[in-house]
Amino acid sequence: MAYPLGTSDSDVLRISVHQPGAEQQVAARLAALCQGLGCSRPAVLCIGTDRSTGDALGPLVGTLLQEYRVGVEVWGTLQHPVHATNLPRVIEQLRALGLHPVIAVDACLGTQEQVGSIVVGKGRIRPGAGVNKVLPEVGDIHVTGTVNVAGHMEYMVLQNTRLWLVFKMALVMATALALVFPRDLPPRASSPLASLLPAPLQASSLQPQ
Repeated sequence: MAYPLGTSDSDVLRISVHQPGAEQQVAARLAALCQGLGCSRPAVLCIGTDRSTGDALGPLVGTLLQEYRVGVEVWGTLQHPVHATNLPRVIEQLRALGLHPVIAVDACLGTQEQVGSIVVGKGRIRPGAGVNKVLPEVGDIHVTGTVNVAGHMEYMVLQNTRLWLVFKMALVMATALALVFPRDLPPRASSPLASLLPAPLQASSLQPQ
């Protein structure tokens, strides 16, 4: 659950996932932000966990991007999620590899009116802020989706978030990112995150799905 940092309303695109053409508008904003920052070696960092419906938005986006074989590094999938436990280590790896810009994708909580909205903007997010976790800030660009209402028993709210909404948001986000970073051939063997896993798990990640 993320919280955007240092972003004013004039800097962001906020759009309903149900609005026709949402994919194209998100893609256009992302392309403009990437162009402004310089796209030397971009990466998409999809944060979340498959153990919570509401917090599965990021890993769903990462998995779809991997299936689309996009021309960008993708970190965080349903198979290899980036979550509170391994996020600091992944951030260190992104820096060591010189990946820039990093597009951070995460779910967030908001008001009832904001549920179903996608926000795209320049700047970092603070993962875990929605559930009172203290995690490193990350991202040069952020893409967040408001999956449910904040304010009371956030963990329970996330567990009871409708998968339909989360999946629809993931489809819009992944389609937009695929428009910005077209299909990459030949297909990638695995998520880059697999290289950070212990050896017994790393080998299994390369098996055909």
